[in-house]
Amino acid sequence: MKRTRPYLAAASLLLSGCTLGPNFVPPEAHNVPSFTGAGDAPMPADQQLALGRAADAAWWKQFQSPALNALIADAAVGNRDVTAAKARLAQAQEQIIATKAVLLPQISLGAAIGEQDYSLGLQNLQTPLTTVLPPFTYYAVQPTASFPVDIFGGNKRAVERAKALADYETYELKAAYLTLYGNIAADAFRNAGARAQIANLQDVIAGDQRNVTLVQTEIDAGSGTRTQLLSVQSQLSEDRTLIPDFEQEEALSRHALAVLTGQVVGNWTMPALSLDEFTLPKEIPAGLPSELVHQRPDILAAEAELHMASAAIGIATANLYPQVTLSASLTRDALSPDALFTSAPNLWTIAAGLTAPLFDRGKLSAQRRIAIQTYQAALADYEKTVLAAFGQVADDLQALATDAERVMAEKDAEQTSADALDLARQSFAAGNSGILDVIDAERRYAEAKLGASRAREARLQHTVQLYLALGGVEVPDIGPEPASDAGKPCCSY
Repeated sequence: MKRTRPYLAAASLLLSGCTLGPNFVPPEAHNVPSFTGAGDAPMPADQQLALGRAADAAWWKQFQSPALNALIADAAVGNRDVTAAKARLAQAQEQIIATKAVLLPQISLGAAIGEQDYSLGLQNLQTPLTTVLPPFTYYAVQPTASFPVDIFGGNKRAVERAKALADYETYELKAAYLTLYGNIAADAFRNAGARAQIANLQDVIAGDQRNVTLVQTEIDAGSGTRTQLLSVQSQLSEDRTLIPDFEQEEALSRHALAVLTGQVVGNWTMPALSLDEFTLPKEIPAGLPSELVHQRPDILAAEAELHMASAAIGIATANLYPQVTLSASLTRDALSPDALFTSAPNLWTIAAGLTAPLFDRGKLSAQRRIAIQTYQAALADYEKTVLAAFGQVADDLQALATDAERVMAEKDAEQTSADALDLARQSFAAGNSGILDVIDAERRYAEAKLGASRAREARLQHTVQLYLALGGVEVPDIGPEPASDAGKPCCSY
């Protein structure tokens, strides 16, 4: 019994190894009181930011458009980017299982059947032994068990890295959904804006046609001139040239929506969209500025990349130390298959193998330094992502403040130009002004109508951009939320 104690002590030492390398700690969140800085314009009175309330995960529903909701529901099922992101996540989850396997014993079974003949080696002997040892068939089986003893935690760090990769792919999937929903909303507004501009231009062209009729009536009455008629006809032709650009814009956005929803353009019919059917959200939940790093999928993905880089340092550190593998095998040989499991084993072995780096010209040390520098680069990338996120939120808030001012100004300009056009037509009919005054008023009215539609579309677009910058996203069931499990402290490195 005393002879077994050294072996038990050695086994206990091997199995109670430590985990080398740094234990990952997420970077601290930026503690800032506001998303905006000194000199930034405040949010407009009709659209406020609700600080302290969790970011809206289903933000597109706030526009109160059944057509938009239907487009996003279709895209969530049919979009190919999302499908690819789901597959990458499933791949990373399977990689965890594959990596965890190295922490457990591996058992394999080998089997062989062969023909053995000793006659060639015995033919020079004076006494013929071939009658004693004729050619024979043999059978063998050999179960083998092996267990890599993770003394310095390299395999544990590999599992940690695999889990961090799964976290990364989870957040990349969320980012894919967020980007998809944002693109759907943006192209829907773009399509509705193009339709609005076409409708505006058709109204303008109808007004141009009335001007032509008005001048022709004056010519028939003997008071109009050919020059006046050419002027209004020229304005009519010029305004007609503007429509094809918006028709192209409408077609491109419609095609983009088909692709985003996973449909072939020729087989898909898009629901009719109108700027008037979209309701501008009056309140936008934003959480607290310090919570932004826990909301945006791109920041969380960058953090997961940082975690992977941290685990890679542990792997490279463990590779500097010896690797130990325990193994055992049992061999059975027999001259017939039925005797394989009835006779005693012919051979068994138990072994402990050790592999240690002795001279590699600094390769392993260089690989560890590479891992450390990779971590430093990932940390800089993470901080850059965080800073860019805060900058994006501030930009979108400023854009919304500017959009509100522009919408009001464009509305006033549209109403003023409409009144001016009506007066110009009345004055021309009364003979108090020329047709050029009517054409000028018509042009100003057309520009005002186009500007009002552009301003409304821009405000909707920037509202979407703010929702994206805040990072809220509702994702179909993709399994439990990833939870990092950095290694517990044990050894310094």
